[in-house]
Amino acid sequence: MGKDAKARIQKGKLLSFIPTGEYYFTKGLKAYHRRDFIKAKKYLGRAMQLEPGEPMITCQLAIVSTELGEFENSNRLLHHVLEELDSEMVECHYFLANNYAHIGFFKDAYHHAKLYLQLEPDGDFSEDTEELLELLTFESEDLEDELYLEQDDLIFKQEQARELLESGYFPKAIELLKDVVKEYPEYWSAYNNLALAYFYLGQTEKAESILQDVLERNPGNLHALCNKLVFAHYQGQTNNVTNMLQSLKKIQPLLSEHQFKLGTSFALVGEYELAYLWLKKLYKNGFDGDGPFYYWLSYSAYFTGYENFAQNIWKKMLRIYPDKEGMEPWNAEKAPANGLEDQSGSIFQKLESDYVEERLFALFLTTISSKREEIITSKRLFQNQKFTSLEKEYISLIRSGKPSVTSDAQEIAELFYENHQPIGSIESGLYLMWFSLYVEVSKANISLKNKRAWAGAVEYMWHKLRSEKVSQQEVAERYGLSTATIGKYVKIVNDYLN
Repeated sequence: MGKDAKARIQKGKLLSFIPTGEYYFTKGLKAYHRRDFIKAKKYLGRAMQLEPGEPMITCQLAIVSTELGEFENSNRLLHHVLEELDSEMVECHYFLANNYAHIGFFKDAYHHAKLYLQLEPDGDFSEDTEELLELLTFESEDLEDELYLEQDDLIFKQEQARELLESGYFPKAIELLKDVVKEYPEYWSAYNNLALAYFYLGQTEKAESILQDVLERNPGNLHALCNKLVFAHYQGQTNNVTNMLQSLKKIQPLLSEHQFKLGTSFALVGEYELAYLWLKKLYKNGFDGDGPFYYWLSYSAYFTGYENFAQNIWKKMLRIYPDKEGMEPWNAEKAPANGLEDQSGSIFQKLESDYVEERLFALFLTTISSKREEIITSKRLFQNQKFTSLEKEYISLIRSGKPSVTSDAQEIAELFYENHQPIGSIESGLYLMWFSLYVEVSKANISLKNKRAWAGAVEYMWHKLRSEKVSQQEVAERYGLSTATIGKYVKIVNDYLN
């Protein structure tokens, strides 16, 4: 298996792809052998879109990602090959071992190196793997040392949680982060991310209590202070924002991690001059930034008058996140903002979530997405093994438009969309709350006939959980209902949420 795979990777021998997939795969290999990794990534990414179930394309894209220094993305692709596409593609263990060694996850590197030699003792990469194992042993005389393993595990879990947050998997991120803070009660970064996850789900009181706990136990924690600023901004707490800005302006962090957090937080609340000050400083010092770094650097540069620099930085950002095309800062005011509904990558990720409410939310996003046909006809949708009968009913509704048990869920979500669009991280909390509630009421066979009452009650509870001042009368007027009706349904919703 190893020799065949190596030959396919290095010489470009192809499996039987459809012509368009084969065309882009061939172009990607040619670019790879010319060491033009940016073009290789572009072509192979397109080939993977056309043939998402072909392990050879995915593996080659992972190799290119490694060459570009995108080790996390490479590892994600390699794990996807082994876990979903072809478990016998043993050479992926060798590539994983190299990636993990490079980023300092020596335990994982050691595990995959040993696994590769166990599965392919005479494989094409066996000698290289043995050399890697010698290096790993040299780097750490005792790979089984308990403290070392704990630190390695902690970093890995934190990185996993960050990826879950960025992808909108808030319930799963919370689950993981709660385990982390239980095991490592003074690992403040995990607490801050846990607060973010709760905030995005609309549980603002819970989020703020976590930040308060961090600041009491670790006074001056910059990440917690920055998160408090962002929370206050999104909740329209003008006085709190002003006070916190005055305090944060005085801080002069030395660590690049803290400078990055401060700069992006200033950008998030529209303080672009302060944001540009810190983010440009990091850029000048050779900071190895990711997509969010370039995104906010471009925005802060543009809104402080450095348009040419903003355009150059945006090009760098698009190499990492090509789906952000159209979201340029110079289009921010004249074009409608893009939400999750127009990000097919994010929708596909949610469709593969372990949580039914996220999968249902993704199907709703599909119905209002400009990429609707691409998603509903994709192989990834057909091959999804996680769908329950509820999601299958929903898919049938989307395809045929015929009445379905999920029609009520769709119509109530559409009522939200009249007032809450585009759907960003904050707004997604409302929809996730609704679909989580819907799963429960559908099990109990509760009638959803009065759709406006259900929508109004859920929205009222969402605002309440976010500590936003809104009365039942305001919500009742918005949905054309009496206050008594809203009150009645709020009690029902509250019972199911608790």
